[in-house]
Amino acid sequence: MSREIAIQDIPKSLIYEMVDGKPIYYKGYVDVLKGNKQPEEIMGDSNIQALLKILLGTFLTNNLGKKYIITGGEHGLLFRKKSWRAADLAIFSVQNYEWTNKYSTKPPEVVIEIDTKADLESFDETINYFDEKTEQLLKFGVKKVIWIFTESEKVKIINTDDSRQTFHWSDDILVWEDCIMNIQKIIDDSPLKTK
Repeated sequence: MSREIAIQDIPKSLIYEMVDGKPIYYKGYVDVLKGNKQPEEIMGDSNIQALLKILLGTFLTNNLGKKYIITGGEHGLLFRKKSWRAADLAIFSVQNYEWTNKYSTKPPEVVIEIDTKADLESFDETINYFDEKTEQLLKFGVKKVIWIFTESEKVKIINTDDSRQTFHWSDDILVWEDCIMNIQKIIDDSPLKTK
């Protein structure tokens, strides 16, 4: 770590995800340690992230019926001890959903990520974070990972067979089973209507 901060001095509350005991911190954690920001300033969603979570979560709940549980926020997925990732939205089969105050030890069918809150400076390239997280989710048993990027308004979909597709927000994308989602249409149908 190129910063003069010892890992043992970093509060656990600034850990976003953990991979085999190695913490991945929230983007901006150094500003918190220096006293330039409060933890809440780096942990919260942006306006677009927060709105998309609600709009997409509502859409998925309305369109996937009673066979699936849709979760949102930063849902913790526990792979094993000292290894977990967070999911912005997850689609669980009813059988795999655990009613517990702990992280899920069972995989959802689909994970949808909107950007990331991870500090990416510890990765050689930004893409390494996205590839590593996607690979771990698929190994955990997730069948499809959907990345939504707010800057480029692109969507990347990776399936268990490692097939990869890229779409624009205005494209119809198959989320799961027969559920087709068009992010731009969902935004346009909301009270926002900015596009």
